[in-house]
Amino acid sequence: MSSFLSNTGDFFGLDIGTTSIRLVHLKGGNPKVLVKYAYIPIESKVALSDSKSDQQKLQQLIAQLIKQANITTKNAVVGIPSSKVFTTVADVERLSKNELAKAISYQADSLIPTPLNESKYDWALIGDSPTDKTKQEIILSSVPNKYIEERLDILEGAGVNVIAFEPDNLAMSRALVSKDDKSAQLLLDFGNTSSDIVILFNNTPHLTRNVPVGVESLMKAATQNLNVNDTQASQFIFKFGLSKDKLEGQVYEAITNVLDLLTAEVEKSIKFFTARYNNQKIDKIVVTGGASIIPEFPLYIANKFGVNVEIGNAWKNVSFSQERANELQQLSNKFAVAVGLAERTE
Repeated sequence: MSSFLSNTGDFFGLDIGTTSIRLVHLKGGNPKVLVKYAYIPIESKVALSDSKSDQQKLQQLIAQLIKQANITTKNAVVGIPSSKVFTTVADVERLSKNELAKAISYQADSLIPTPLNESKYDWALIGDSPTDKTKQEIILSSVPNKYIEERLDILEGAGVNVIAFEPDNLAMSRALVSKDDKSAQLLLDFGNTSSDIVILFNNTPHLTRNVPVGVESLMKAATQNLNVNDTQASQFIFKFGLSKDKLEGQVYEAITNVLDLLTAEVEKSIKFFTARYNNQKIDKIVVTGGASIIPEFPLYIANKFGVNVEIGNAWKNVSFSQERANELQQLSNKFAVAVGLAERTE
């Protein structure tokens, strides 16, 4: 789903995040076996910059990571930040596969926000439309050509042969959900600068959103409201979290306004999903990313929505030796995208 190039052979997943670059190499069938994983820290200004000098630094860091990891293949499936991708669900006519592809190519121009000749897009059939029995439903993703071309230049300069691009949120979904889990669930990836919301049903994404609330938003609120520097703010957030009993609840009070912005977006997403899909209820919420390890954050989300909340396990569909279990679990909240990219089979 949503690959912007073909995908064949042995490859690794490459996730270029805002605070680190991560790679995962898997081999085998079902489940795939962990061969290697690695990561390298990166400054957010470098990761997000359009300047040539910063892009060269990014290229050097990617090459350095691959060399350090001693990866034997140059082929990679690379993640695209969800903030760069437009994804929507749409109803289309019931047609043969070839006719449907033609129809969608005509319809895409009215569905995506950028001109068709300046975009790459891909789609996948979800199933029957929940609102019109005469139609079927697709999920469609698009990304500007300019972004893909710039990324390709950086990656090829680092010695990477890109065989596919995929939106981060779809890769993350593959890693965090078992293939036989058909329940309706919401995935919340609380990142550094933004957060991804994905709602899956029948093991297929039916809603994806990226909202501009992340760990940096919490840090800013804590520094301002507690009158502390960034280092202290980070320590307070990740040590005391949302406990009302620690520091007289000052950290809780300092950051809940930001979290309320996030939960409002989660609520909107749930309302949209339940309205479109015949009042289908969300069975559980799975949280991952930086904020998932904030003390009492999962409980906060559970209390807000009255739904069971789990901490995501990025390695749940991967085979590895038990001696590595603790080591991998500690990194789980950072590796869902990279693992999901490496798990691609189509």
